[in-house]
Amino acid sequence: MKYTVFNTPAGWIGLLASETGLRGTTLPQPTAEATLALLGRQVAQAEMDPAAFAGLVDRFQAYFKGERVAFDDQLDLSGTPFQQAVWAVTRRIGYGETRTYRWVASEVGRPLGARAVGQALGANPFPIIVPCHRVIGSDGGLAGFGGGLEMKRFLLRLEQGG
Repeated sequence: MKYTVFNTPAGWIGLLASETGLRGTTLPQPTAEATLALLGRQVAQAEMDPAAFAGLVDRFQAYFKGERVAFDDQLDLSGTPFQQAVWAVTRRIGYGETRTYRWVASEVGRPLGARAVGQALGANPFPIIVPCHRVIGSDGGLAGFGGGLEMKRFLLRLEQGG
């Protein structure tokens, strides 16, 4: 496995990958140390290799400058079949768009499963790449987000051009 941490205009981001694909990303953090802590124990078994992530790092830099970026990277998914289905649907939500938890639940065939969708998104190991910040409450409110509602608000504003 390989990893890197890098600074963006929004803070430090961490990336972890296996030979199969990306295993995890972090939301922006105030320090490299906080980012490493979020990547978890797997970093101890991984090699620091910034070059392995060069293109992805460039796309994250562009994203945090407000540019529309495609994150179509191969993912090394681990999660329940339901979580993986939720993440796949969420990944299709376009830049600058939002959908509701209820919409995602309907898309995965569980129209009454909005709360379960929220739990699956709470376990999302790929923030920004699987854009769970684009999923909002049915009333249009910013419901739940692992990085906090202020980070969710920041990401949505960033994608809306300001």
